[in-house]
Amino acid sequence: MDSFLPLEVITSKILLIRKQRVMLDRDLAALYGVGTKVLNQAVKRNLNRFPADFMFQLLQVEKEQLVTKCDRFRSLKHSSSLPYAFTEQGVAMLSSVLSSEKAIELNILIIQVFVRLRNLLATHESLQKQVTELDHKQKKTDEDVQMLMAAVNILLNPPVEESQKRIGFYKE
Repeated sequence: MDSFLPLEVITSKILLIRKQRVMLDRDLAALYGVGTKVLNQAVKRNLNRFPADFMFQLLQVEKEQLVTKCDRFRSLKHSSSLPYAFTEQGVAMLSSVLSSEKAIELNILIIQVFVRLRNLLATHESLQKQVTELDHKQKKTDEDVQMLMAAVNILLNPPVEESQKRIGFYKE
């Protein structure tokens, strides 16, 4: 197995489709060093191992969006077949269908990338929540400071009513 395969290469193959992180059959086949048709035939022979949350076939509209947005999918434009997308669980199941040593080692790398992405997103969400909380606290503090400044202003410059008589000696 090519242990020098950079994780960035795998990461670049992970797409967000139907709000799920997936890898397309053609990308997986290229990583495994087999044809897309060979990979899909192996999956079809073991279809009971790939429920809908492990793998799904793209719709025509989704394929067209991919072709439009990513130059690397240009070859799909005139293809009559719709690609299959594999979720993290589907990629893990591929190791049982493609039983070569290379496939098993590559699957481990791919699963590690999916886990790193999940951890990164969790960290991002946690940081976003903390920033939002700090923003709310800052707004509350700003409101409190404004109220305090208004009170200090009133104390330093009390309003003088005309009806109050002044007491003491003063020049007119």
